[in-house]
Formats: sequence, C-alpha cells, structure tokens
Amino acid sequence: MIKTWEHRYIPETLELWNREAVKDGYKEFSEETFSELILENKYFDPESVFLLFDEDERLMGFAIGCTGADLPLGAEAGYITCMVSEGKEAEGDSFEENFTLLLEALETRFRLLGKTQADVLFFNPMMLPWYIPDTPGHEHNNAPGVPVGCRMHEFLLRSGYAERAIECGMYLRLDDFAIPETIMSKARKAEAEGYRVGVYDPSIHRGMEGMLDSLGNLLWRKQIPEFAAEGAPLIIVENSGMLAGFAGPVIRQANGRAFFAGIGVHPHHEGHGLGTLLFFNMCEAFRMVSAEYISLFTGSENPAKSIYEKAGFRTVKSFAVMRREL
Repeated sequence: MIKTWEHRYIPETLELWNREAVKDGYKEFSEETFSELILENKYFDPESVFLLFDEDERLMGFAIGCTGADLPLGAEAGYITCMVSEGKEAEGDSFEENFTLLLEALETRFRLLGKTQADVLFFNPMMLPWYIPDTPGHEHNNAPGVPVGCRMHEFLLRSGYAERAIECGMYLRLDDFAIPETIMSKARKAEAEGYRVGVYDPSIHRGMEGMLDSLGNLLWRKQIPEFAAEGAPLIIVENSGMLAGFAGPVIRQANGRAFFAGIGVHPHHEGHGLGTLLFFNMCEAFRMVSAEYISLFTGSENPAKSIYEKAGFRTVKSFAVMRREL
C-alpha cells in the first residue's frame, strides 16, 4: 500500500533512513535536520512524497520528489530526491519490487504536474548531506546525483534512466595549504596582461550579470548575485574594472567546511590561467578564515578538475546524474 506524506510518519521515516540510507554514505537525519532540509523546504510537496507499507502497516520504503516552475529546468523536470527501501536481502527481489512501486508513483506525480522528464541532479533544492570517506566526520552539504554503485543507481539503470554525467566528489584539508611559487608567477604574468585578482566590490567592479550570463549556469545566475547582495566575499578577477571571472563565495560553515558555489571565467578571457588563479586565491581565503577543509563536486570531464588536482584535491566519491524522458 502506498500513501502520501503525513507528519505522523516522521519517526518511521527517520528510522528507515538512518538504518538504510546511511549505508550509501548519507548523513543521519534527526527530526530537526529532516524538518529543516525537507519538510520546511519551500519546494516540499506532500503529494510528491510516497510511503510504501506492507499489510501490517510497517513502513517498507519511501521516495521523495521535488518540483518547482522557478527551479532550473523546472518547467519540464521533476527531481527525484531519494528512494529508500528496507534492507532485508533474504527477501530476494524486495528492493526491486519496492523501488518499482515508488518510482512509478513518483513518475505518475510528475506527469500529472506536466513534467516531461525525471532527473536526479544537483539542481534539486532538497540537498542531502553525505560523509566524506576516511575523514573524521567531515561532510559535504549536497549529493549531486546518485552514489555510483548503490542500489538506487543500479535500479535506475535497469529502469531506463540514462547516465548523463559522472560527478566527482573531491576533498582537500586546508591545514598546510599554501599558494606555490608557480601560481604566484602566473599571477604576475596575468597582472602584466591587465588582470587583477581581488575581492568583489560593487562600487568598483562592473559586469556581474554579463559575466554570469556568459557562463550558462542557471544556478550560478541565481545564487551569485544573491550572495553578493548579502555581503558574502567573492574572489574575482577583473580587467579595467570589468569582471572576467569569479570564485566563491568564501563562507566558513559551522562544521569547519569551506562552502562555495563555484568558479567560472568569462569565455572572452579564457587562456590566461585565470581559473587557476581564482581557485588558489579562494583556497587561501578559506584558510585565512580558519576553514578546515574544502569539499566540492565537478564533472569527471570538466577541465577544472585538473585545477583542483593541482591544488591537492582527490576524488573521494562518484555520483551519477541521471534522466528518463516521461
């Protein structure tokens, strides 16, 4: 039996999440964090949350979906936030059966709302934190897809979902970070070409909107001006006062993690090593505000991945971005 969400199911839902989802590296939920990240999210829709019960009214699994016309791809996409099933492997195909019922319910809901595709990707505003392997409890604030190799990933592949990209979860401790001389040399060369790296000042720097439009990232287009308006420091590179690229914002989270939304360089200013300069300067800015570590995700084919690796980052977990046309 499948039911839609009611708050009275919170205890059972949390117990199942904390027993099963954590096996794939997700962080445990408390009632407070579950409410904050899911139930109080502006895009939470109880009609897009499905709970699967057996004949004895025992919760066997649940799925959470998310939609919103103002989200990136929101007009056509329904987002799958998660699917969780109990883990009694002795029952043979129980995972397959449970996931099939839950996925059918989600996709039916998406179609009813006029969506033409179902996606699992980082535009989903319901962010699921996960633990970084082999660290003292360090965590990343958002899973950018399905963990590669987990049951949900394998099930979606069997169900006709295509892998559109592989996102690499990367990690760096900041204890001993320092900008090497090779990067300082690049900075001197770029400065001779008219480029300067600094902190964004709206009274001096121009061209924020044009720079972001040129990068084609819908999430950055929305987030970066908001961060700037709130006064969060942005590392920028400019030429005669016009923005040529950004990195940041520079925000130290309460758990010691360095939070930033991204890094990008205007296509007209590529070829000067500006992305590398921005990134290394951002890492130094985080060290200066006592952030303990940086975690990020990037596409496995993204040229920026080599920049991160030069700074000492390593890939610690991989996620699949997936889609099926409805």
